[in-house]
Amino acid sequence: MAATKKSYEGFSAEEREAMKDRAKELKAASGRGKKDPLADVLATIAEMPAADRVLAERVHAVITENAPALTAKLWYGQPAYALNGKVVCFFQAAAKFKTRYATLGFSDEAKIDDGSMWPTAFGLAKLTAADEKRLAELVRKAVG
Repeated sequence: MAATKKSYEGFSAEEREAMKDRAKELKAASGRGKKDPLADVLATIAEMPAADRVLAERVHAVITENAPALTAKLWYGQPAYALNGKVVCFFQAAAKFKTRYATLGFSDEAKIDDGSMWPTAFGLAKLTAADEKRLAELVRKAVG
């Protein structure tokens, strides 16, 4: 019986870049780097390709308007929103990992439990008024 050779290619270039981003964020949080997380989030959003930028701007606006207790910060190089330093929700641009849609995700810190099973991430291709209303309800629920 011939042994089959399996190769492990490791992390993708995009995953390695996200890990480098996270290391920079931790350095900044420790006081050895920049100390304006909101400015970093807004700059990151401004640098996104147009389709991601439009979504990220709307997500940012809805979250900050409906959950003012959350603070914006970068998390793996992407906009995230935290309560007491712990990420509650985050936006992941489609371009970041070369996916066909952006993602809005919720961490286990989010209080969005609904019975015994509930979604923790949503694919975003665009945001309608109804989508923004649902997002507003979710983030309000997420912070309790």
